[in-house]
Amino acid sequence: MTVFKNKKIILGVCGGIAAYKSAELVRLLIKQGAQVQVVMTQAALAFVGALTFQALSGRQVRSVLFDLDAEAGMGHIELARWADLILIAPATANSIAKIAHGMADDLLSTLSLASKAPLLIAPAMNQQMWHSEATQKNIDILLNRTGVLVCGPGEGEQACGDIGAGRMKEPAQLLSCCANLLASIVTNNDLSDPHLLEGKRVLITAGPTIEDIDPVRYVSNRSSGKMGYAIAQAAQQYGAEVLLISGPVALDAPDSIGLIRVRSAEQMHDAVFQVIDDIDIFIATAAVADYRPVKKVLNKIKKNTDTLTIELVKNPNILADVAALKDKPMTIGFAAETNDLEKYALDKLQRKNLDMIAANKVGESQGFEADNNELHLFWHNDGYKKLPYASKKQLARQLIDEIVLSLVAKD
Repeated sequence: MTVFKNKKIILGVCGGIAAYKSAELVRLLIKQGAQVQVVMTQAALAFVGALTFQALSGRQVRSVLFDLDAEAGMGHIELARWADLILIAPATANSIAKIAHGMADDLLSTLSLASKAPLLIAPAMNQQMWHSEATQKNIDILLNRTGVLVCGPGEGEQACGDIGAGRMKEPAQLLSCCANLLASIVTNNDLSDPHLLEGKRVLITAGPTIEDIDPVRYVSNRSSGKMGYAIAQAAQQYGAEVLLISGPVALDAPDSIGLIRVRSAEQMHDAVFQVIDDIDIFIATAAVADYRPVKKVLNKIKKNTDTLTIELVKNPNILADVAALKDKPMTIGFAAETNDLEKYALDKLQRKNLDMIAANKVGESQGFEADNNELHLFWHNDGYKKLPYASKKQLARQLIDEIVLSLVAKD
C-alpha cells in the first residue's frame, strides 16, 4: 500500500486489554513504510510497557503532556503539526468522550484537539459501555466532523466474559481502514480533477423493477431512480465510461451515458451479465423486486371472488451474483431499511461479499421518491462514514468521491 510511504502516524494507545494488539499494528505500519510515534495514556501503561512500543517504532514513547524535555519547544504542538494521521487504537469510552467534547487533559486528547490531521478511532470496550446512550451520542458527534473515521468495533467474546460488540478490530483490518483515510489525504485536493475515473467502466443499476401479474397489474416498489441517475452523472463527471441499466422511471439520462431500459428483475439480471466482464465498478442502486408471480396471467383478472391468492417466486439476486464472480469488479450495494439500519446493512455487506454498502432509511420523506436523503457507508474492512442529509445529487458526488478514495487506497 503506497499510501503509507513516509506518512507520519501518531498511534494513540488507551487503557484496555486490547492494547496488546497495538504492538502488532505498529509493526504492520512500519512494514508499510510509515513513521509511527506512539502516544500512551497513563492507563495504557498499566497494560503494555512503553519499551515494547519503543522497540517496534524506533521512537521514544510519549505519555506525559508536560514533559520538561519534550516541552522545551512546545513539543505537543509540534507533534500535533507533525502528524499526517492520528490513529487511536484501542479507543476507550473515556477517550472517545473527551475527544468528542473537546477536552484536553492529557497528551493524547490534546493532540487530537490541536492537530488538523484526520482522526481514525478504533473503539474497544465492554459491550454495555459501547451500547450506552452516552457513548453512541459521542460517536455521532465525532462522525459528523470532517476527517473522522470510526473503524469497528467488532463482535465476539470479551475479556470480561460478555459477548457482543466492543472488541477492537484486528490490526490488519485497522491497517486497511488507515489506508482508506490516508488515501483521502492524497486525493482530496484533487477531487475536482475530471479525469480521476478516466479509463474505468462503471455499471449502475437504477430504479424499480416491475413484475407483471396480468396485462394491467404488477408488483413493484416506490423507487424513483433519482439516486442511481445522479450517481451515473457524478461518475461521468470524473471521466468514467458509464453504462446505466434502468427499470421504468420518469427520468432522462444524459446523452453521453449508455442507457439500457428493462422492466423486470430477470431482464435486469440478463442485461447486467451481458456486460459485467468488462466492468471495473458495479454500483447496484436499483430496488429490484424480491419476488415475481410464478406466472403472468394473459388476460385481466376479474373480480369474481372476495379474495385472491397470487403465488410468488424469488427473483435472481443480481448483486450477490456479481459479487460471487471470480474476477468481480469493485462491488457497491445499497440497502434501504425502515429499522435496524446498521444491523441489516452489515449483514448484507458480509453475506454478499461486497466492497461497500450505502444504507439509508426509507419513509418520512426520505429514500424513495424524495429529492434528499442521507447515506451511511460501510466498508468490507469495517470502516464507517455518514454522509449527512443533502440532495441526492450532492450525495452522489460524495459517494463517488469515497469510491475514488477506496481505489487509491488499494494501489
